[in-house]
Amino acid sequence: MISVKFIADVNVEKAIVDYLSENEYDVKWVPDYDCEIIDESLLKIANREKRILITNDKDFGELTFLQKKLSTGIILIRVKEQRADDKVKLMKQLLHNYSDKLLNHFTVVSKKKFRFVPMEDIK
Repeated sequence: MISVKFIADVNVEKAIVDYLSENEYDVKWVPDYDCEIIDESLLKIANREKRILITNDKDFGELTFLQKKLSTGIILIRVKEQRADDKVKLMKQLLHNYSDKLLNHFTVVSKKKFRFVPMEDIK
């Protein structure tokens, strides 16, 4: 069993959540329990449950870097106008090649690269 746990924001495509579930990752999807949750509350849940937050919302960058609201880790998907299948492929690549860099990192996923910023750099 894979030990990394995730929580997917309301704006994350169901195909990504399905991929994670089908590959035995422990993943919760916000629409399954509260579509109205505010970002700070979502970060609190991620921290409390030690889950890496997956989101398409760049506001989490501000919460993390400017307001110093730390989390277990954040994966920010910055891929515009791309199909969910393509985002799933990027997640698959990220998890296959860089799963050891996800905990305690702010990870930015784009079409061409993955960027990892250690959370300790923002304290």
